[in-house]
Amino acid sequence: MKKLTALASALAIALIISLPGNACTNVLITKNASVDGSTMVSYAADSHDLYGELYYWPAATYETGSLLKVYEWDTGKYLGEIAQAKQTYTVIGNMNEHQVTIAETTFGGRSELHNPDGLIDYGSLIYIALQRSKSAREAIQIMTSLVEEYGYYSSGESFSIADKDEVWIMELIGKGQGYKGANWVAIQIPDGYVSAHANQSRITTFDYQKENRFDDPTANVFNSKDVIDFAKEKGYFDGKKKDFSFADAYAPLDFGAVRFCEARVWSAFNIMNPAEMGEYVEYAQGNSTNRMPLFIKPNRKISHRDVMNIMRDHYEDTPLDMTKDAGAGPYNIPYRFRPLTWEVDDATYFNERAIATQQTGFSFVAQMRNWLPSHIGGILWFGVDDAASTVYMPMYAGIVDVPYCLAQGNGDLLNFTWDSSFWVFTFVSNQAYGRYSYMIEDIKKVQKELEDNLTTYTVAIDQSAKALYDQNPELARQFLTDFCCNQAEIVTERWRQLGEFLMVKYNDGNLHEEENGEFKRNEHGNPAHAKFPGYSEEYYRNVVKDAGNKLKMRELPKDE
Repeated sequence: MKKLTALASALAIALIISLPGNACTNVLITKNASVDGSTMVSYAADSHDLYGELYYWPAATYETGSLLKVYEWDTGKYLGEIAQAKQTYTVIGNMNEHQVTIAETTFGGRSELHNPDGLIDYGSLIYIALQRSKSAREAIQIMTSLVEEYGYYSSGESFSIADKDEVWIMELIGKGQGYKGANWVAIQIPDGYVSAHANQSRITTFDYQKENRFDDPTANVFNSKDVIDFAKEKGYFDGKKKDFSFADAYAPLDFGAVRFCEARVWSAFNIMNPAEMGEYVEYAQGNSTNRMPLFIKPNRKISHRDVMNIMRDHYEDTPLDMTKDAGAGPYNIPYRFRPLTWEVDDATYFNERAIATQQTGFSFVAQMRNWLPSHIGGILWFGVDDAASTVYMPMYAGIVDVPYCLAQGNGDLLNFTWDSSFWVFTFVSNQAYGRYSYMIEDIKKVQKELEDNLTTYTVAIDQSAKALYDQNPELARQFLTDFCCNQAEIVTERWRQLGEFLMVKYNDGNLHEEENGEFKRNEHGNPAHAKFPGYSEEYYRNVVKDAGNKLKMRELPKDE
């Protein structure tokens, strides 16, 4: 038993060393698995070094021979130049004006397959493809063609690629220095099913294709031609093609991959179909190698609000619940600040890694709807900072500008400004981490109020924008832009007020009572006497166990 524990700890450490700064979560919903027939993809960009802002590239045309400078998304490192497309499309965050959405999670995989000479990193691959594609299939073709021509710079990556009709997972890893191209597989999620990935390769066996038929609407698997032969050449696989597993060959599973990554997928699946996920509890806890399926059928239709709540998950009400152990402290905080692993008495331990985490730069729920013009049908519900305490604001695919409070260049990770949504939301969430069980209830109240309103508004905005679009598409796009910009500023201001309210209510560890948003005063007009809520009985018992003899009230000794 000791040997197994030591091995598990070593594997966990190895995974942490190999994982990049971004450790993200995606949830994927197909049309017939959703409440309204929309496809959906969620994404949390979880990096301690990422500033939450809404990226924007307007559509443009370029002369033949134009070049595009490529910079690594994570670091800003200049990688080189590639040929620019003659026509690019408007991109709002991770969705373009044709309702194509691309998200990612990094799985790393075999380190020797990193190509330091590649010109395309995973972030550039996403945003270049969004500027050039009108469908998910076209995006897959463009992404794989780019790495084939210019080389892939990053480590192993899982991509969610969706449009208004289809949802795909593509997993891709380089071939090492001296090789262009990449090893990759793309699988369409069957309609009526849901999927997820979280920093671990999840595609195992698949129907290998000798030729990719991107123009065939019935094709549901694409892959690089030598994805299996390359693995055999490197000694990663020795068997028949039908038994080849992409994940086992290029990103072998270990304890850390399960506990920090696959457990998040399990939790997302568990929310959407708990009966089916019961048999995988042991797997999520790292006690089994019985892998979960790539996709499951949910036990109900999933709404965009359901997906938002999945992105706010901390394993609540499961065996991995982060609010239930000593690390949660007296206020049941579902967060464990880094490092992710730590040592006591020569033994290595780890903290849970939930879907919602404090280091999120931005997250979104992308909703693509095929019954509306794409400029109106696509909504990127966009939030900044911790998903559990953010507000998802609607950004339509057709907007021609982004809100100033979310815009690039409005502050950064080292420059605080009240004009930035990221910093306003960070101000609130960082307060909550100190008194979580109390403050999160105040936060959820305002969060629900705002998201209820925004969901209701978009129903009316859809109808108004469609009527206007039929008469004048450009005027409709400006109408959508004004709506999105105004609402983002309103939400940000309301959140700033919430932060001020929390500061007063919980000042100095006290509790100032309020009613309908107004703090109580005594009969003379002065602030009512503060309450002292103290701590839970369980916390006090732990204090007594540790220092009871020192802290116990007693009589003074009598003089002798």
